[in-house]
Amino acid sequence: MTSSFEELASVDGRIGATAEATIGLKDDGLYRGDGAFEVIRLYQGKPFALVDHLDRLERSTAAIELGFDRGALEAEIDALLERAGAVEGQLRLIVTRGGRRVAATEPIPDHPETLSLATVTYCPTVILNGVKSLSYAANMQATRLAKAHGADEACLVRPDGTVLEPPTSSVFWASAEGELRTPALTDGVLESITRDRLVKALDVEEGSWHVDELHGAAEAFLASTTREIQAVSSVDGQDFPGAPGPRTREAQDAFAETLGRELREL
Repeated sequence: MTSSFEELASVDGRIGATAEATIGLKDDGLYRGDGAFEVIRLYQGKPFALVDHLDRLERSTAAIELGFDRGALEAEIDALLERAGAVEGQLRLIVTRGGRRVAATEPIPDHPETLSLATVTYCPTVILNGVKSLSYAANMQATRLAKAHGADEACLVRPDGTVLEPPTSSVFWASAEGELRTPALTDGVLESITRDRLVKALDVEEGSWHVDELHGAAEAFLASTTREIQAVSSVDGQDFPGAPGPRTREAQDAFAETLGRELREL
């Protein structure tokens, strides 16, 4: 369980309790989900891969023609984290079409050691490929659909059967021969920071994979900022006995090593 701490939010540099923070109602970030966001893990108050997350936020906002003052946001993050202290949690960054810059500390969601997946057919909005947009209703609905089928989380699959990603993470699996695989960025999946660390640390084959490949896997796992590496126990009711398997544990060890090294450099 995550230790409790006061949730704080900075809105354009004004810091206070998250429950009392406000933005103007007539902001298309709220009205139309027009904006971008990032979620960054905090380890004892240290933001992991902050520069990478800010770089991706800039790419997301550029893709939807939304400018923001990165220098101002960086200063606001520093002030917020100094106020928050050495917390174990996460930092949410939001830039809205109305021009608001929001940074907020949050508790880490509880993630069990393993979870089950159900595939959900999804047709991507190509012009938003790679954008971490505030328009996340489809992602959240996919999770609800998966839960309605008795699974813990969804895995998005294109109508042609190509595996994409879960709504808030990347998916990896080991083939029957033990080869580690993940969908390629060219298929429109998000350029995940955790995914990037694993691809660099391990021998991973990126490609376009039909869902049959995932169904025939020996094991699978998810990777994300808040989950780190989480084992998958089943996909569409097909079990992976012994989860987490050896490739999953290898990924957990590799990420832990990378994480430790990068945190020591902060």
